[in-house]
Amino acid sequence: MSDRSGRAPLVTSGEGGSPFPRPSTLDWLLAPVSSSLFFERYWERQPLVVTRQAPDHFSGLLSLDEIDRVITTLDRRYPDICLKDARRDLAAEDYTVDGEVLDVARLYQLFGEGATITLAFLDTVVPHLTAFCRGLERVFTCPLQANVYLTPPGAQGARPHYDTHDVFVLQVSGSKHWVVYGTPLELPLPAQDFDADVHELGEKTLEFELQAGDVAYIPRGVTHEARSTDETSLHITAGVLRYTWLDLLLELVAHTALHDPAFRRALPPGFAYLAFDRESARPTLDDLLGRVSASTGFDQVLDGFADEFLASSPPLLRGQMGQLAVLHRLTADSVVGVRPGAMTAMRRDGQALSVHCYGRRITFPQQAADAVRFALSRTRFVVRDLPGPLDQDGKLTLVKRLIREGLVLSL
Repeated sequence: MSDRSGRAPLVTSGEGGSPFPRPSTLDWLLAPVSSSLFFERYWERQPLVVTRQAPDHFSGLLSLDEIDRVITTLDRRYPDICLKDARRDLAAEDYTVDGEVLDVARLYQLFGEGATITLAFLDTVVPHLTAFCRGLERVFTCPLQANVYLTPPGAQGARPHYDTHDVFVLQVSGSKHWVVYGTPLELPLPAQDFDADVHELGEKTLEFELQAGDVAYIPRGVTHEARSTDETSLHITAGVLRYTWLDLLLELVAHTALHDPAFRRALPPGFAYLAFDRESARPTLDDLLGRVSASTGFDQVLDGFADEFLASSPPLLRGQMGQLAVLHRLTADSVVGVRPGAMTAMRRDGQALSVHCYGRRITFPQQAADAVRFALSRTRFVVRDLPGPLDQDGKLTLVKRLIREGLVLSL
């Protein structure tokens, strides 16, 4: 459904071929808790712990062998891989050459002495984590980041702290004991990091142990700490890098100021003096706030955030060479479907339909609009079943173009 301006809401494509079942990544992650219950009771409000006695639930996402492969064969450098130990401060020089290149032997030695190996941005190098994060991005419509923590038995990597982004903690193997305290700063901004000299932990509010297959959600601002038990612990932390109303308001004020000179007027002369009557300035402030609220730039600013989100979600095009090689074999009876993980937004653009994907705008004639919407919302369909006025040759031409653009797959 589009609004009166012709804009359509963000549309994310269907999924398939990933290491976890559907209907949605979030439902799979939190089962038996539904995503609707999660957003109603827990999101940005309180922690959630899901124990399920299913140790293999996350085994398709990551393994100890895959972690070893990343550390020993990929050119990952500090700080993307670093060591943390709650008992002492570890410097990069303790396990790197020239402060950047990993000394892998030394890294593992320090791990054996109790340090936690932290691997950041692992969703960029492990395909199953890429697909997992993309599935959550479809739900939250904001970027996600997967960091991984490998902790030796009986060890603690980080001191008590809060994060400035919401996190899902997926216990892959081993177990960890968690303690949750208070919320010294509710919903902190990215620049409002935890400071042990300023922020108090508060009283203990929750204590639990995550076993393999369990998951916990911890809102930003909630202080916590975790220690591995008597075995090596491997867990994934998926961080939600959300957009906030503050982000939107700042952009909306800036947008409004570019079009309304009232925002560009100077502050009253003498405002810095004690004798200045500040109450006399409040009507102007109220007027400006009203102008922001009435601004016509809301849709444009929101579109800008949607475009930024889409631009941050590169297409997952593994196998594209093979797709192009079979284009000549496609017929009206061929079975195709939307490419797993494709992130798109569709908007009416005059008499055409534009599809926004990874910083690109792909334009289709209006007569193909129904067929494009159908194709980008189905994981499996027959070419001839595309709706709309296109004839069979037109449908086949459209599908071939969608495949070339990396939005559809031949199945």
